[in-house]
Amino acid sequence: MKDAALTIPRGVAQVDFQSNYWTGLIFVIALFAGGWQFGVFGLLGTVTATLTAHLLGVTWDRVSMGLEGFNGTLIGIGLVLYLGASWMTAALVVGGAVAGGVLTAALNTVLKPYDLPTFTAPFCVVTTVVVIGAPAFERVWAGHPDTPPPSAADPGTALSWHEFWQGWFSGIGQVFFQDEWYVGLIFLAGLAVASRLVAATALAASLIGLLVGWWFGAQAADLGAGLYGYNAVLTGIALTGTFVALSRAGAAYAAVGAATAAGLTAGLTVLFDAVGGHTLTWPFVLVTWVFLAAVPIFSRIRRAA
Repeated sequence: MKDAALTIPRGVAQVDFQSNYWTGLIFVIALFAGGWQFGVFGLLGTVTATLTAHLLGVTWDRVSMGLEGFNGTLIGIGLVLYLGASWMTAALVVGGAVAGGVLTAALNTVLKPYDLPTFTAPFCVVTTVVVIGAPAFERVWAGHPDTPPPSAADPGTALSWHEFWQGWFSGIGQVFFQDEWYVGLIFLAGLAVASRLVAATALAASLIGLLVGWWFGAQAADLGAGLYGYNAVLTGIALTGTFVALSRAGAAYAAVGAATAAGLTAGLTVLFDAVGGHTLTWPFVLVTWVFLAAVPIFSRIRRAA
């Protein structure tokens, strides 16, 4: 029973590739610090996705490590962010988490021959489909919150020191759609509990994403909210010791990957503008798939054992 209960915080922690349940508990605290709805709906998605995998017979080693729960976490947080807290959203989170579990199994089957993880692709697919279709349904779309980028109200590319340091920490929190710098600090503390290397990597990758966005002339308010950091953070963690063996060449490879994810963020935001600009974690998923698929060709880079 204890192991079963710990699958839930592990599922939350696996959003950042960590299986430490203390990390997951700190992440849950961070979500509630960002808003009760993020904590409640995130946990609803995690529990639903985990139970779906267990009831459908996914091996217990995957379920117990939280590998079947993290996409549900993000589905819950993403849908409550875009649709608002309501019973209808709760029903959609449950249905979306179930669909995400099935999609996770399907993608695992498709990607297994290429030795590529599913990452957050199930979350991206489910959330993108729901958010695109939501305006067609009055009971779903009624009362939904407006979620324009910060730059819509505060345009300009001159980055202040205040926006710089807040954006650095917010880039870590934005993995969970949290734009407050202090929430990002709580997430960073959770990562440090699991691994100081992972925490340092998250800080470095968030900084890379911030600097790439600034160098290209991104909107300062968006940089300050961490919108150019979170895909870089996920990519950096994935390529620094998690799926790619740790080495000097590997660290440089991860830095390039983080920078690429930050650059792709702008392109996909414009591409998705017609459907609300919901970029989600697509840049991380696409860039990391490409960088992992390329590893066998590079003699100085190797996959982690």
